[in-house]
Formats: sequence, structure tokens, C-alpha cells
Amino acid sequence: MTIGNRIFTKVERAPRELVERFADLPSSNINDEMNRLFCMHDYIRLLNPDKAKPLLGTAITVRVPIGDNLFFHQALDMAQPGDVIVVDGGSGCNRSLAGEIMLRFACMKSLAGIVVDGCLRDLDGIETLEMPVYAKGITPQGPFKFGPGEINTPVACGGQVVFPGDILVGDKDGVVVIRRQDASEVADAAQKKKAGEDKTFNLMQNDFDAYTA
Repeated sequence: MTIGNRIFTKVERAPRELVERFADLPSSNINDEMNRLFCMHDYIRLLNPDKAKPLLGTAITVRVPIGDNLFFHQALDMAQPGDVIVVDGGSGCNRSLAGEIMLRFACMKSLAGIVVDGCLRDLDGIETLEMPVYAKGITPQGPFKFGPGEINTPVACGGQVVFPGDILVGDKDGVVVIRRQDASEVADAAQKKKAGEDKTFNLMQNDFDAYTA
């Protein structure tokens, strides 16, 4: 039986021009336009907010046993520039699933980010990275490397189901998941919402300026 111990190498990613339509859109605007059902739980937090670029990319998914990162290593080797590695670590925090060495390797490969439902380590190093790194927590305890695991199957991360090729957008508020097949419609709606909010902010500022003149 290979279920629970398998790797799929083919991922149908959204076209890059479609992914880029979500650049500069707040996660809140995007999630509002999906009826507020597609944000990861608040415990998935950005670990390097002072340095990180916004999270924007397509998902490579990994499922690992709690405290084991063998398949996480394999996913790092497989991932392409612009990918976000999304790890279902069972929300366990007794052991870390990666540290500064693995994360710096991800940066060298120009990955768009890492999202882990579990723990990482080497926070001092993580805080210096420009690649956005999200996780449930931090522990110095290292991982096992026995397996099994799965790569590029649907996973659970922060209370959301993530499919390979989904678009992930993240900022200091958190991470939102967009289905590839829904992305064009969602981008249209979120861009319209942001434009409406920007107009409101401008009107507020104009009214305030007139009041205080």
C-alpha cells in the first residue's frame, strides 16, 4: 500500500500572470470576497515580519508525520521558483520541521515562501530572511528523518485544505488560500473591493483636510 507514502511530481500551477493579479491585495480583501472562509487559523503566524516580502505563489504540498521532515527535504528539492511549500505537520510542536539551513536553501531556490502547520527553529536566522516564513511556533528540538509522507496531495494547514497549485497570499494578518480554478473571479472581486476602500480612504482624508483647514 503506497497511500501515505507517495510523491506526485506533476503540479498544475496557475499561470504566473494570474498569480500576479493578487500582488498588493490584502489577505483580508481577498478572503472577504470568498465569504470569509479561506483564511488559515490565526496560529499560523509570520515569523519574520520586519524583513519578509509579501507571500504570493503556488502551492507545493507536503504531508509528514509529526516531528519528521524527510519529505519536507524532498519537496525542497522538487520545488520551483515562485512555489510556496505548504507543510501539514499535524500541528505538532514537540519537534521542529526545519531550521535556518533548509530555509536558506529555499531562499537560494527563489521560493515564494514556506507555510508550516507545525514548528520551526532558528528564529534568529529566520528573522533575517526576506522570504516569508509562516509557522505555528518555534522549538529548538530537531526532527526525525524516517518518513513516510506525501508530496503534492491535498493537505490540511491552519484549518484550510490546500491543493497542489493553489494560490497562496499572505501578509502580516495571515494567509489566505485561493483555488486555482476560482482565481480569476476572486482577483476581479478583490481588486474591485480594494479600489472601493482606497476611494473611501481618499474621501475621508479630503473631508478631514477640509475640516481642519
